[in-house]
Amino acid sequence: MTGIDRTRVEKLVDRERERYRAEHPRSLELHRAADHLFGRVPMTWMSKWAGGFPIAYATAHGNKITDVDGRSYVDFALGDTGAMAGHSPQPTVRAVARRIGTEGGITTMLPTEDAEWVGAELARRFGLPKWSFTLSATDANRWAVRLARLVTGKPKLLVFSYCYHGSVDETFIVVGPDGLPASRPGNVAPAVDPTVTTRVAEWNDLAAVERELAHGDVAAILTEPALTNIGIVLPAPGFLDGLRELATRYGALLMIDETHTISAGPGGMTRRDGLRPDVFVIGKSIGGGIPCGAYGLSDEVADAVHRRASSGEADIVDVGGVGGTLAGNALSLAAMRATLGEVLTDDAFAHMIRLASTYTEEVRRVLETADVPWSVTQLGARAEYRFTRPAPRSGGESAAAADDPLDEYMHLYTLNRGILMTPFHNMALMCPDTSDADVARHTDVFESAVAELVG
Repeated sequence: MTGIDRTRVEKLVDRERERYRAEHPRSLELHRAADHLFGRVPMTWMSKWAGGFPIAYATAHGNKITDVDGRSYVDFALGDTGAMAGHSPQPTVRAVARRIGTEGGITTMLPTEDAEWVGAELARRFGLPKWSFTLSATDANRWAVRLARLVTGKPKLLVFSYCYHGSVDETFIVVGPDGLPASRPGNVAPAVDPTVTTRVAEWNDLAAVERELAHGDVAAILTEPALTNIGIVLPAPGFLDGLRELATRYGALLMIDETHTISAGPGGMTRRDGLRPDVFVIGKSIGGGIPCGAYGLSDEVADAVHRRASSGEADIVDVGGVGGTLAGNALSLAAMRATLGEVLTDDAFAHMIRLASTYTEEVRRVLETADVPWSVTQLGARAEYRFTRPAPRSGGESAAAADDPLDEYMHLYTLNRGILMTPFHNMALMCPDTSDADVARHTDVFESAVAELVG
């Protein structure tokens, strides 16, 4: 990167790797001994942590983690949104304990009173009246996409380059260097080339969206209201309204996935910005760490699905695959009710967003003072810096700003000094337990990291 000595970066990374290895002997020992784990980790993306092996943790409460070597961290990763309510929030813990213990029955394929309460709360927050539950946002997206194709009679999705919708096969597609659609680099053995199932455009490019919709074969635009997994890329003024108008004009549904962007507020960007999706998807955060997800449907979409089911065209109860045996289980619903009702409240979001604003202001101050050409972007309780300035306007621009050595340096430097950042990118998330002191601690560490980097 212009203005930063790459030899200095290399030496700093080597130094931080040595410190990391020396200070985490037990984590390294557990990693080396994990002979029966594929990739030596419970889930392969856990290998993404910088340093050659992940820390193994012993305890996690609120926004603090202690690892097996006895080292403690302020956690700004928070399970990449899965623990946005904090680790083991007490209302959720109590509800889960009751469900497992005195109430009994973790999963029965039968409804509980919690289901309607959660459905009504999601309707209040996000505006869609009909809800169904899943075990993840990936599941919710997969099932909702099938319903979109059923309702519209069209086969394809339209997504945005470098979007994030979990592991949904159709979404691993990008705009290639030649401007043509291509399977995303590293995509693992897709059953069907995504260029067959999906159309793709760059974020913030309404003209490109319209060109793709004009083919007449798009069932739904599936999108986050801001890109969040390639850095935070905000929508340009009028872009989301333009998506709504174009979807309506070309007979496609608008699917909004707020799995990450719920950081914008209690009702995500959908409520904050007055968005009008036909289908809505949420996951991770609303269960306080218990696996869950949900999708919401407008009355029009729900009625259309029921008409097709009643006619015998689709079996959404049995062979249609719109569900799973553990979906809507009693434990997940108890966790969702407690987390939505008592943890991720309006007051909690006000606290979290205030802290994220302070975090963003301090990161920007450090960058401007040191004259480092990076940018930082905030989305409610979430903020992220990117190794480019000005901030990217599309997924392609943000991907082009990736810098693996700088990434490793910043992650190792902060982790070695008690700050845990999201491993996939430089995202920081606030939870109800995050404090002003935690943000100030990050500022001190970040400022030191930048100072050593620029000399």
